[in-house]
Amino acid sequence: MERKIKLRTFNPFITCKICRGYLIDATTVTECLHTFCKSCLVKHLEENNTCPECEIVIHQSHPLQYISFDRTMQDIVYKLVPSLQENEARREREFYKMRGLACPKDFPPNIMEPETTTVTEEAKHAELDYHRLDEQVNVCLESKTGPMKPLKRKFIRCSSLATINLLKKYLAKKLYNNMDKYKDIDILCNDELLGKDHTLKFVLVTRWRFRDPPLKLQYQPKLEMISVRFHP
Repeated sequence: MERKIKLRTFNPFITCKICRGYLIDATTVTECLHTFCKSCLVKHLEENNTCPECEIVIHQSHPLQYISFDRTMQDIVYKLVPSLQENEARREREFYKMRGLACPKDFPPNIMEPETTTVTEEAKHAELDYHRLDEQVNVCLESKTGPMKPLKRKFIRCSSLATINLLKKYLAKKLYNNMDKYKDIDILCNDELLGKDHTLKFVLVTRWRFRDPPLKLQYQPKLEMISVRFHP
């Protein structure tokens, strides 16, 4: 038996409590699991350290490290709300056009003609996207402390969707030849520890605004702070 449910029934669960619109780049506070638009939440946390909904203290000094992109929630919103994803993509293109910039999503893929070219499996593999059509970020990775050796090539270019956790795995592979060592590495920007789920786009917008590229990050061994108190 089918039952039709009106979209407004779901609105309390798929709308941002800050802007009252449908969630865009849904981002969840890990402390209380409340979800907001990413841009709304970041603007709020620039001046506050509490959740906009329940007002729980996220973190006294670094609340931006305790939020995470909620891909599942965003997929649900796009499936429930007709044309929302298409309209958001159109507004994004208009945003870049007003500023005289090319939208990264508009670059056409390099399509090979099957009538004139024999496409091998290797060629098909090379033609895959691998996020090359994403907005790109130039990054400079430098060692902050002596124990960790510098990279032979410290400048890299990668997708703005790449996370700090991915960079840590890249460093572990290059420095230790062991990707499992990524948990022993911290990455900082402006001497501020970055959260593992932060994307490079997020770091660029929130930590490197109004500065010239590349985005400069530093890596160091993970430091475990242990305090010991003696009682008489």
